[in-house]
Amino acid sequence: MKERIKREKKTGRKILALLFVFVSVFCLVFFAARGKFETPVANTTTSLVLSPFQSVVSWAVTRLNFITSTVDDIMNVHEQNRLLLAEIEQLRAQNLAASEFEAENQRLRALLGYKEGATQFDLLPARVIGREASTWSSTIVINRGTADGVADNMAVVTELGLVGHVSEAGLNSSKVQLILDPRSSVGTLIQRPESRVAGIVEGDINNPTAPKMVNIPKNSDVIVNDVIVTSGFGGIYPKGIIVGHITDIKNDEGGLLKVALVETNVNFQKLEDVAIILQSREAPPAPLQQTEVQQSGQQTNSK
Repeated sequence: MKERIKREKKTGRKILALLFVFVSVFCLVFFAARGKFETPVANTTTSLVLSPFQSVVSWAVTRLNFITSTVDDIMNVHEQNRLLLAEIEQLRAQNLAASEFEAENQRLRALLGYKEGATQFDLLPARVIGREASTWSSTIVINRGTADGVADNMAVVTELGLVGHVSEAGLNSSKVQLILDPRSSVGTLIQRPESRVAGIVEGDINNPTAPKMVNIPKNSDVIVNDVIVTSGFGGIYPKGIIVGHITDIKNDEGGLLKVALVETNVNFQKLEDVAIILQSREAPPAPLQQTEVQQSGQQTNSK
């Protein structure tokens, strides 16, 4: 009995499959012959039979077009995003380069202004290209050497003040000993006219970022904020270059002299461009005023 039921089910499935095939072929034939046989019954029957298939096909085509369009949009957005990111990186690099050029131009203009004002010096601009690891706060390396006329013991400055002197001149680069070096010593004066106290500025081994002024007599007229300039003693540093100003005054260990703490005008942590004094001359005298010229002429005539 069970086998009979199974056979009937299989037979029913075969009949349905054949019927589906028959209807499909019928539909295809009528669909293909629509242009040849213009009968209302045929058109109506074909429309009724093909309507579900057309709806399914139309829905599938619509979804496929939507998916294709969405994928294209996503790809376009991804490509545009990639191009925009690349453009942003390029603009960022250009902005950094422009900022660096602007900062360099400002430093060079300041150095040029100092060069034009300090007519008693023949200055050679140079760039800091390195620092020695073992003497980070004491020695720098610049991109000028003997090929540019640089020699040992030439003073090095910026528009703000004294930097140090050339300790070792190479062919295309040189080492500069900073005034922060404990081995350095600079003859200095208090710039204030009523003081003019002499002393020596040297590096402080206990404070690598600030030197000190030593050998100041105990009863000397030295006060906080006094400006310190080079004295010209010793033959390395020309007279009148600003070193810094006094921030504090203490008695030395012996009690007979004073020691002044100095804040330099130059920020040695940000040092990038300097100038080498190739030659120093006395500053030219101030131009004579008109009255002085007339008096000089009268004295000449009276003689």
